Amino acid sequence: MSKKQSASSLISELKRKTRKKYSAEEKIRIILEGMRGEISVAELCRREGIYQANYYKWSKDFMEAGKKRLNGDTLREANSSEVGELKEENSSLKELVAELSLENKRLKKNDYGVE
Repeated sequence: MSKKQSASSLISELKRKTRKKYSAEEKIRIILEGMRGEISVAELCRREGIYQANYYKWSKDFMEAGKKRLNGDTLREANSSEVGELKEENSSLKELVAELSLENKRLKKNDYGVE
């Protein structure tokens, strides 16, 4: 391997290791700045150190999420195991309420002699 090849492979390895993960807030800030149009998307991406493809993907995801939110499609479908667990818990809680209601009536009857 020549010096030039080893240097370029070292640089690409460093870039890979130092790749930044952007939080949702950072992505939104960048997207909104791009939508304002005060600077070009290319210039914004250069300044932020991201590829334009990333900007456009984030922008598309942002718009789709907003559309879903406005349509009220924010609920996720529960999986069958969650539904089963919740039904079992609901049944157990109903039984507990019934038992406690009977116990409460019995105690009132004994204390007050009233039904």
